[in-house]
Amino acid sequence: MTAMSIPFPQPGFRKAVIMTTNSTRPLGLIAATALFSAIAAQGALADSAGVTFSQGNNFTEKTGQELYANVCAACHMSKGQGAVGAGHYPALAKNENLSSGDYPVYVLLHGLKSMPPLGQMMSDEQVAAVVNYVRTNFGNDYKDAVTAEMVKDAR
Repeated sequence: MTAMSIPFPQPGFRKAVIMTTNSTRPLGLIAATALFSAIAAQGALADSAGVTFSQGNNFTEKTGQELYANVCAACHMSKGQGAVGAGHYPALAKNENLSSGDYPVYVLLHGLKSMPPLGQMMSDEQVAAVVNYVRTNFGNDYKDAVTAEMVKDAR
């Protein structure tokens, strides 16, 4: 192992930083440990949050609650409160824009501002399910249900 001392940059200090240029551990072992840790952490986070990953280009969740939790909550937050940060994600809680089911169907199918057209990765039934879930939760109480037929017509 090769080591060299570099003086501390501020005057009056006599400490030194030791830097090594060789490692006694094989790089493959370090890489394998890092990969295992990343995979284990990802699994732990996914399990603790109840999040699942869909296969292919379509979401596999069936219920509105599952779709919201695994697709929508990342931006609109778990209780529909919305968020501001790298983008503006409007609150869905107590949102009067949801009074007509046509509006959230349109936004899911075609996107709007920073919202991508996620409905392209959902069946008509899934779009209807998640729209109905949002319209009847988070302080919303809109009783007129969206149907898969309505979503099909909006596509």
